[in-house]
Amino acid sequence: MLNRPLAALAITASLAAPAIAETRYGFEAVDGHKIFFREAGDPANPTLVLLHGFPSSSHQYRNLIADLEDSYHLIAPDYPGFGASDFPDADDYTYTFDNIADTIDTFLEQRNVDSYSLFLQDYGAPIGMRIAAEHPERVQALIVQNGNVYEEGLNKETWGPIMTLWNGGRNAEIEAQIASQVFSLEGLKWQYTHGTRNPDGILPDNWLLDYHLMNRPGQHEVQLGLFYDYRTNVAKYPEWQAYLRTHQPPALVVWAKNDAFFPTPGAEGFKRDLNDVDYNILNTGHFALEEDVGFIADKIRAFLSARDIK
Repeated sequence: MLNRPLAALAITASLAAPAIAETRYGFEAVDGHKIFFREAGDPANPTLVLLHGFPSSSHQYRNLIADLEDSYHLIAPDYPGFGASDFPDADDYTYTFDNIADTIDTFLEQRNVDSYSLFLQDYGAPIGMRIAAEHPERVQALIVQNGNVYEEGLNKETWGPIMTLWNGGRNAEIEAQIASQVFSLEGLKWQYTHGTRNPDGILPDNWLLDYHLMNRPGQHEVQLGLFYDYRTNVAKYPEWQAYLRTHQPPALVVWAKNDAFFPTPGAEGFKRDLNDVDYNILNTGHFALEEDVGFIADKIRAFLSARDIK
């Protein structure tokens, strides 16, 4: 037991110490639906909007948030039907990339987030690029981690079954085959571990959480609908490439070369359309933050600082 003088000294020291930065969690009602978000850092600092991929949620940014919260304001929402956000019935919410982007755009406006860098990964690219093209004056920079906006950045082999739907319309038999692979526990684990340097080092919580959420009643139909709707993203690639050429946002590209879905030609496209690209190819898989969060966090600090983004 501490004696009284030492105990008093310990209490005084703890009161004088600065508060430890930590992630805050909350919900924002957007058009009657609760959008879950993680937020950290001082809003007076430069803001990073972290847009997650499939089949994940803001959970994929947990380590990056912890690494950067001392210097940046970070906010990471879960899309409707993903993570801890509401999962409304399809009769009450239209699950398309257009509508999800509108929801996240409204979320940011309601949170008074009107100047930011966008972190684009997987589904975060078509959602974020819709927002960027709508509000180019708000975007300070792009951070692109296997967030594709080029046709050559689609692996025809892994996208093949979904592309079959795009070309021939929705098909119950093909969708059942896709579902049996994509939504199984092994299929979800593969998305996190494929192409990584150390598969045994990837946190199993990732795919266990996704498996629970992706197998809620009604989820398969919603997600298969989004796979089909992804064709609208490909149709918008020329529009988004024009946005890049016209507005020239500085871009940090940190691209996992072993990604089974988005190969490196998708990364190379940014070098064609942008004048200011910090280009990095990483030896890891689709969710690069699982193995290379330290490298990516350091690159973000150096990249934004060099461009006086504040």
